[in-house]
Amino acid sequence: MFSTLGNFVVRRRLWIVIGALIFAIGAGGWGSGVFGALGGGAGFDDPASESVHADNLLAGPLGRYANDVVVLYEGGTLTVDDPKFAEPVQRAIASVPRDDVVRLDSFWSTHSESFVSKDRHATYVTVQLNSSVDQERVLMLRAIQNKFKVDGLTVRFGGITSMTDQVNRQTMRDLLFAEALSIPILLILLLIIFRSLLAATLPLIIGIVAALGSLAVLRVVTFFADISTFAIQVVTILGLGLAIDYALLMVTRFREELGRGQSLDEAVQRTMAAAGRTIMFSGLVVAISLAGLTLFPSRFLLSMGYAGAGVTLLAVLASLTVLPALLRLGGHRLNSRRAQVLPAPPEQGRWYRVAHAVMRRPLVSTLGIVALLVGLGLPFLGVNWARPADWVLPASADARVVTQQMAARFDADPGKLMTVVVESAPGRAALDDYAKRLDAVAGVNSASVTGVQGTQARVTLSYSLDPMSREARRMVEDLRAVASPPGAKSSVTGMPASRVDIVNMVTSRMPWMALFVAVVSFVVLFLAFGSVLLPLKSVVLNLLSLSASFGAIKLIFQDGWLSGVLGFVPIGAVDVNFPVLIVAIAFGLAMDYEVFLLSRIREQWVLTGDPVESVAVGLQRTAKIITSAALLVVVVVGGFAISGIAFMKMAGIGLVIAVVVDATIVRSLLVPATMRLLGRWAWWSPPSLARLWNRYGVGEGEVTPHNGQVPAEV
Repeated sequence: MFSTLGNFVVRRRLWIVIGALIFAIGAGGWGSGVFGALGGGAGFDDPASESVHADNLLAGPLGRYANDVVVLYEGGTLTVDDPKFAEPVQRAIASVPRDDVVRLDSFWSTHSESFVSKDRHATYVTVQLNSSVDQERVLMLRAIQNKFKVDGLTVRFGGITSMTDQVNRQTMRDLLFAEALSIPILLILLLIIFRSLLAATLPLIIGIVAALGSLAVLRVVTFFADISTFAIQVVTILGLGLAIDYALLMVTRFREELGRGQSLDEAVQRTMAAAGRTIMFSGLVVAISLAGLTLFPSRFLLSMGYAGAGVTLLAVLASLTVLPALLRLGGHRLNSRRAQVLPAPPEQGRWYRVAHAVMRRPLVSTLGIVALLVGLGLPFLGVNWARPADWVLPASADARVVTQQMAARFDADPGKLMTVVVESAPGRAALDDYAKRLDAVAGVNSASVTGVQGTQARVTLSYSLDPMSREARRMVEDLRAVASPPGAKSSVTGMPASRVDIVNMVTSRMPWMALFVAVVSFVVLFLAFGSVLLPLKSVVLNLLSLSASFGAIKLIFQDGWLSGVLGFVPIGAVDVNFPVLIVAIAFGLAMDYEVFLLSRIREQWVLTGDPVESVAVGLQRTAKIITSAALLVVVVVGGFAISGIAFMKMAGIGLVIAVVVDATIVRSLLVPATMRLLGRWAWWSPPSLARLWNRYGVGEGEVTPHNGQVPAEV
């Protein structure tokens, strides 16, 4: 199958390259329209949750009551009572256009001392904007923000709308910086690894084709689904990362075949028969892992699933068509004298000796490594979940400073409001009684009825707890446990409630995603290798490799280990979207490396029937590819580790740890040890499944079995 495809590509190589160029230009031009079609914001919420239901009701006639923006004024040595402080602030407030402003409250309009700091050197203004959509409010804020500025005073902007604006701006700055930092390093490493400028450009070409094609796919998806802006980052990272993996595998195998004296056409065909088959199965597993994200209803995770699966399949398609065509066109120039790969005896290799050393004591090695990985993951059992909020910003960001100042210098934080929407609302007396019972919940400072519209009523609550704390979660649960007025239905919303709903959504669906990925990965790996034990082993080992990343993230971001070195302030919690993304991306990359390794082991097993030697030779032939691919992926995602946004920093560090652990400890040590324990049984399947695989499975192509038949059974 793949040899035939290789032969077709060789004969049509010029047309394929020209077609790829036309496709890239067309897809990039038309697909660039996706930037204007992307949904505003990240979209972390569950559309079916109680908090979103309440938000939808508040977007109607009832209306919201929220402090979207909190403008903090600090006067240094001046006090709020000083005319030099008060008069310029009042003039600034008066100059603010009211077209998009529903409420604008200040100390001078309310005469409430709660608007003044305890030392009277600071005051704040609260603004409610005329929209229930995050990104619309951001645009409204940007239109009026400069009107609040006062010369001689420090002016900071807090509140959820300001936070959203600051996160958007910081994210774009960090992405540009990460790319500016990582791409030059990536190019240098590609030159070092490939030892050829021409070969080093191949991953970039495939990555560009995949990324541009994915933009077109995403634009098609926007016709029937709302896509998050963060999907573009997934396209960039995965497109380049997978292109690097596949190009490394193909170029290395192509050079090996040329080193064996094959003609250019034969080298491409044999490369496709072996490496092409590996890429197809590897890509399927990665795409399936990312497609598991579509089991989550939030726009953020759905978008990641669509974008990730799309770019993976395009990277595979480009690697199986454009890449072999470029190999044939590049010919012997890709295998120059200083870049030649000769099939040296494997026993001379370092990884061959490492594999045999591990396999001499396979049980001890397996138990020791498993104990290490489980131990590294144990801290994760004490994780406290959070949702993105102003804590993701740098400590110096306005929104975060305002939150800290409100807690330290004022009696209450005006941004800490929650809303309870009452449907089929009864009379005012019953509503007041309900508000009184809500007020009695631990953590609530006050609760009062702030609006009635027809059969709906709005109860506004203020609170003082950290919305990401365990105490805030209990507060939300207690609020929802308070009985609604007779015949009415109540829905709670606000940051703490949204956090509870997002956590519940992710934790309830995560097992289903894991089951989906495990089952479909099992099927794909069975089709690839004809074994029922290898897929089970692969899933378990990949989950073990993730445990180290999970444990480290909990220690770093929740407990604060290395927070000073990494430049962030911990909040005692981990973003709940983190494990979902890491499982999808890191599990997919781990399966990528697993398929690379097992394919070469299987090739040797089919040729020799020696379960020990096949593992050692397979590791020797692929270890350099896997470690090089892992190093380059670390560079691609590592730029996010220095991001000022804690969410991006968390994802970057988590992926770096997961990839490094998997490419070193798991692939190089644990896989040989477990393969030695399994021995010939590694390739076992029940007779009925073995016959099924021999008939329908995708075998090794032109590899000649040691005994005349593929050993799908023991």
